[in-house]
Amino acid sequence: MRLYIKPFRCLSPFCGLLLLIAANGCTTTHQSRSNQNGFVPIFDGKTLNGWEGDTTYWKVENGCLAGEVTPATLLKRNSFIIWRGGVTTDFELTVDFLVTPGGNSGINYRSEEVRDVPHALKGYQADIGGNGQKYTGQNYEERGRTFLAHRGQQVVIEPGQKPLVTKILADSATLLQSIRQNDWNTCRLLVKGNHMQHYINGVLMSDVTDNDTLNRKMTGLLGVQVHVGPPMKISYRNFLLKQLQP
Repeated sequence: MRLYIKPFRCLSPFCGLLLLIAANGCTTTHQSRSNQNGFVPIFDGKTLNGWEGDTTYWKVENGCLAGEVTPATLLKRNSFIIWRGGVTTDFELTVDFLVTPGGNSGINYRSEEVRDVPHALKGYQADIGGNGQKYTGQNYEERGRTFLAHRGQQVVIEPGQKPLVTKILADSATLLQSIRQNDWNTCRLLVKGNHMQHYINGVLMSDVTDNDTLNRKMTGLLGVQVHVGPPMKISYRNFLLKQLQP
């Protein structure tokens, strides 16, 4: 991996995690699950075939789908790489991710492209933040209604109303303990009808039932994000998608 500093002279956590990503790579995979129980891989670990994004930010590295923002490529708006192999309607998705401290990313689904804005999506997002932050696991609507459910919340959304918390799944700080810091985590999305559940490492982080027929989306595109802000890196591996019957 190309670094902009000499090895072993960087003392920041960001650079340290870049070295960790390079060392770990994506050699430990779970592709044996593919084609079992209906799961199929949607990233081949070798090319960007089937994906479309700005290659200034997105590349294949050590078998990972890697998104990186450097001091020389700071963003003015969020940028996505979009899966072009189909749409997400009712589905189950599992994917591993590793994000640098302070990084910001997310997995968009049932989303649509923003007119006249290249590589931009609007729609539901499984949020991901470096060091867990308060965002990882929540349901956020990119370029839409924004926060739908914070981590630890079960929410119902009615037309014209703000999200109503109907249950606390667990305290957000307690759930944060299930998210590994500076290491790989597994995100699982279970989406059927108007019900969306986000899991991290097998633990339910947020649960949304969207009854807002005017604003909700029942089908759309899948993509992953690099976010405006300081330099960051996000790596994804083992994208496995299972289409569910409505």
